[in-house]
This record gives sequence, structure tokens and C-alpha cells, in this order.
Amino acid sequence: MSSTKSFINTKTLLFGLISVFLCGMGFSIIMPVVPFLIAPYVSNSSEQALMVTLLTSVYALCVFFAAPGLGALSDRFGRRPVLLICFIGSAIGYFVFGLGGALWVLFLGRIIEGITGGSISTLFAFFADITPEEQRTKYFGWVSAAAGAGAALGPAFGGVIAHFGYAMPFFFGAAITFINLVFGYFYMPETLKEENRLKRIPLIRLNPFSQLLNILTIKHLGRLLIAAFLIWIPNGSLQAVMSQFAIDNFSWKPALIGLMFSIMGVQDILSQAFVMPKLLLRLSDKQIAILGMIAEIIGYALIAASSIFILPQLLVIGMFVFGFGDSIFNPAFNGMVSKSASASEQGRIQGGSQAIQSLARIIGPIIGGQIYITLGHAAPAVMGVILIIVAIFILYKRTRPQL
Repeated sequence: MSSTKSFINTKTLLFGLISVFLCGMGFSIIMPVVPFLIAPYVSNSSEQALMVTLLTSVYALCVFFAAPGLGALSDRFGRRPVLLICFIGSAIGYFVFGLGGALWVLFLGRIIEGITGGSISTLFAFFADITPEEQRTKYFGWVSAAAGAGAALGPAFGGVIAHFGYAMPFFFGAAITFINLVFGYFYMPETLKEENRLKRIPLIRLNPFSQLLNILTIKHLGRLLIAAFLIWIPNGSLQAVMSQFAIDNFSWKPALIGLMFSIMGVQDILSQAFVMPKLLLRLSDKQIAILGMIAEIIGYALIAASSIFILPQLLVIGMFVFGFGDSIFNPAFNGMVSKSASASEQGRIQGGSQAIQSLARIIGPIIGGQIYITLGHAAPAVMGVILIIVAIFILYKRTRPQL
């Protein structure tokens, strides 16, 4: 590790954190209103739930195919041009979705946004460029907190401005992303040094399936990514069905749904400010990840119970507990992934990780939507309990080498 690597430019760090904050807000601001925007085009709540989950899966499918290529392009040409392109695509995607008028227009908006949806993985590579390895988990915690702050404000604000029309959160999301684009154009530096860039991009790097197989063979990464895959399946299902879950079980309106989603963001802020610094002094990244997974299991169980007993209080408590687990798992996981790669491969690793996450978020909403309709509203949360228990055994079994 070079000595210059240990110095972090404050302005560069601030841009990255603001960018992550705006990405979190732009994505989360639309969550409370998607079922309501779909309602005019469907005939019943089951079809509504199916369309919500399919829209989520289509977005993830596009990210899955695009993320490895975006990661490879950022390793070759730098982080800055890739991030600017991603911001443009996201702004257009939000705007098209807000225009609506037909189901195919809604799907088109999600497709456009999904194709350029690799901005988060490139942002993680951006932070890996500017942070020393020994402090990377701490800074990824800051990234998680910034995303959490955006996610906390986004749904609550989206639920409020939905009073002026269900499309308004999408137009506001487009505006936020455009502001991020302008800010990045003027203030974002290039963080990948010329000597660390790829000289050429092998075509295999652009194939998401080859990329998946390739990163699964990297030492220390196999079990970690398989465990994360099992965690992301129910996580994607939860995000896709939660608005419909709150409508069907408790007849909640957009403002209350937005407030519920904000719980997740608040948990990120509190955890990174008060919990993660203490955990990092006492536990390894892997131990923190397992602790987060246990909290997610408890959260899923409470969410399932809220549907069975029709108690919204259990849903709120469950979201708090799940949010805590998610908030400490993510920085620990990203720290482990980042430490498994060299400087010239951060885009590849983060892009591959994003591809695996997207694959889970393709499968998760589809499975979650189907079992939500056929087995009952508690079924997606019960699936989460089962899969994370399996993931803990997979991750815990790997005791050497210690991450």
C-alpha cells in the first residue's frame, strides 16, 4: 500500500457521498407509488402485485446484463465517463416511467433505467480507488449511511408529493438524478489512475454469465457470493412486494408506505453513526455480516407474523430489525468483496457482484410475487427466514482464511 493511497481528498470523498445520497433518494422516492401508478392498467390486486414484481425483475434483468460491461468499461476508460452515462440513463428512465399512459411505457422506463443501472457498482469502485484498503470497510459504511440517508428521505418525500399525482415522485427522481449529473460533470474527478487501467477489454468481460463464472472462481469469493445470493433473493422479493403487502393487509396510503420504507434508511444512518464503529473494533467483517443476517431473520419473522395476525405494529418493528441487519451486512460484505481484488480489478469485482445481486433481484421478485399470490401474504418473508439460515451455514462454514 503506497503512502499516497492513505490520503483521501476531502472534496472527492464528499462528491462520492453526495452522489450515493442522491442515487439512494432517486431510487427510493418512487417506492410508495408504484402499485398506485399500475392500478389503472390492471383489474385486481393479484394482477397488480404481479405487475409490480415483474417491473422490478425487468429492471434487475437489465442491470444484470449491463453491470459487468459497465464495470469493465470503468476499468478501461475510468469511473467518470461511466458514471455520467449512468446518471443520464437513470434520469431518462424515471421521466419515461412518470409519463406512463400504458403498461409498455412503464416497462420501457424501467428498461432504460436498468441498462444504466450499474452506477452503484461503479461508485463502489470509485470509493475503492480513493480509500486505503485497511479503512475500506469503514468508508463503505459511510457509503451505506449516505445511501441510507437518501433512502430515508426518498420514500417519505415521495409519499407526500404523491398527493399532487402518483407520477410526481418519478419526475422528482428524474430531477434529482439530473442534478447529480450536472454536479458530477463539474466536480467529479477521475479516480482511476492511467497505470491501473485495463489496456483492452476482452469480449468475455462483457458477457454477464462468463463474468459470473469468472468471479466465482476467484479465491475467497465463492462461498461469500453464494451466501449473498441467497440473502438478496428474499431481499429483492421484500422490496418488490412490500408496498402491495401494506395495501392488501393494512390499506395503507402512499404517505404511510413511504414512512415505512424510510425506516430502512434511518437504520442505515443510526447503524453507521453509532453501531458499526464499535462493531469494527471487536468483530471481523465476516462476524459482522453474520450478525446482520441473524437480525434479518428476526425481521422477516416479524413481518410474516404481522400478516398472519393483521398487526401493523409487528410490521414496523420487523422493518426496524430487518433494516438494522441489512445496514451492517452490506458494508461488511462490500468490504470483504473489495479486499479480494487488486486496484485494476475493482470495477470487475464490483460489476460482477452487482450482476449476482441483479440475478437474485430478477429471481426474487418473480418467486416472491408468485408465492405472495398463491401461498399467502406472509410467504415471501417466510422464504427469507429459510434462505438466510442456509446462507449463514454457507458463510460460517468457511472459517479459513479469516476475512
